[in-house]
Amino acid sequence: MRFQPLTLILLLMFLSAETMSGQVKLLGHWPLIDGADDVTSNNRHGNAQNVTFTQDGALFNGRDSIISIDKADALFRGDFSISVDIHTDDNLTDVIGDILSYYNPDLRRGINFSVMNYAGVTNAQSNWRNVHFGISDGKTPPVWNDCGRPGENMYVRSLTVFNGDLYASTWEPAADDRGHIYRYMGGKNWIDVGSPDPSNCISTLAVYNGKLYAGSELYSGGGSSLPLSPNENHGGVVYRYEGGKRWTSMGKVADVRSVSGLAVYDGKLYAGTGSTGAWRDTPRHRGMYRFDGPGKWTDCGCPDLRIVHLGVHNDKLFGLSYDDGGFFEYLGGKQWKQLGPIPETTQAYAMAVYQSKVQVATWPTGSVYELNGAQDWNHKGRLGEEKEVMGMSIYNGSLYAGTLPLASVYRYDGNSKWTNTGNLDTTPDVRYRRAWSMAVFNGRLFCGVLPSGHIYSLNVGQNATYDQTLPAGWQTLTVTRTSDQVKLYLNGRLVGASDADSQSVGELCNGMPLLIGSGQHDYFNGKIKNLRIYNNALSDLQIRRLHK
Repeated sequence: MRFQPLTLILLLMFLSAETMSGQVKLLGHWPLIDGADDVTSNNRHGNAQNVTFTQDGALFNGRDSIISIDKADALFRGDFSISVDIHTDDNLTDVIGDILSYYNPDLRRGINFSVMNYAGVTNAQSNWRNVHFGISDGKTPPVWNDCGRPGENMYVRSLTVFNGDLYASTWEPAADDRGHIYRYMGGKNWIDVGSPDPSNCISTLAVYNGKLYAGSELYSGGGSSLPLSPNENHGGVVYRYEGGKRWTSMGKVADVRSVSGLAVYDGKLYAGTGSTGAWRDTPRHRGMYRFDGPGKWTDCGCPDLRIVHLGVHNDKLFGLSYDDGGFFEYLGGKQWKQLGPIPETTQAYAMAVYQSKVQVATWPTGSVYELNGAQDWNHKGRLGEEKEVMGMSIYNGSLYAGTLPLASVYRYDGNSKWTNTGNLDTTPDVRYRRAWSMAVFNGRLFCGVLPSGHIYSLNVGQNATYDQTLPAGWQTLTVTRTSDQVKLYLNGRLVGASDADSQSVGELCNGMPLLIGSGQHDYFNGKIKNLRIYNNALSDLQIRRLHK
């Protein structure tokens, strides 16, 4: 039988539609304009709490807005696709948080989908507006892989994702050396991208206004019970990366020896400066400064204790101290509010936002504490017999924290229980080993250590990340899951996928509801609309058409 051209075209379109309908079925569509109802015949309606619905999407306040969809197991049996439009603001005073979550923390099984921009992983801002999607069945034991040693460093002070790459800053104590910044090239390979300051350490990194910034420090080594560095040049300068090995000085931050932390808050870059020198013995307390242009650093004051590292959550900028368990909220001008002392603590090293609460890493009890309010702290348990907790990160639904003296990384498993995922530094004949810096990159969790100077990575389940800065405004994110891979798309373009080293992931069903605007990290801060879930993996062409 011969068909006329128009008839043939219509027949091919019909067959294509029939084929698509047999392979990919829309399981639910939530426009999130007039409410949380599913507009398909499946009637998987959501229960909304403190969500404002507008014709421009559902507004989530970052505090307690959430939509819950029961009986979610049927949505994630086998392969699937998720497409969603999200809107985020440019200037942020909060983490962005979880887009959606279908996850059982007791089983460590399910789905996590979030935007990472939290500060305070020790002294670096590790991830700035990076997207993470991950699945896990909680069955495969964790295995850390050695990703090499950048240069001759003994201390990986910062790990930060910038413009699709992972950067590490280091302490290199030799008399004829100085602190360096390196870019990860895969495997165990790192390329040197500069050593802009004469001091022995580049202590902190952050992404600000589309550029990578780095702060310098004089680090003695004595704080880690190592020989003192013969390089005694002071740091305290911030630099902006210009590409290659070129860095431009943004000026010295007052009369200080170190820039100990960088964080972006409400469109401004802030620097903590108090990691070196005993504050009681110095004529000028080491506090926080705001960057107001090259060579312009505005004094934001200092409370009665040093301000070292910085963190952000729920419209608050926090300062962590190495003295008397100090933890402070910045009130503007030169005013600070004391939220500590943290119990049984002298030094606060890091903060991360987990299950919508600020978690703080401490010395000398090797514990993590959760902030409930001023002078109100909840003990989340001690990590083995360790004495200090440092690097912290949220990765595929779990909170991870690094320790001293054994440079272990522990995973929080609820009810004050911590599980050791591995000892990352086994250097002999030293008193202290540190698991100090962390970042999520290329679907994996990375951790840098002292004194071996190596960097390790962990892959839990299957993960895909967008390692560029997610633009503000409306963006369409799509993820697909097949039997052997997850993929992440931005505005119809493939931007991330799990690699061949990913663990095999089986059953995801976990008895939990699907949460929109909430998860293991934090409540979502922005707008969400047009959530669609399909029962199979959409093709690249279908995803491009969906974006249009």
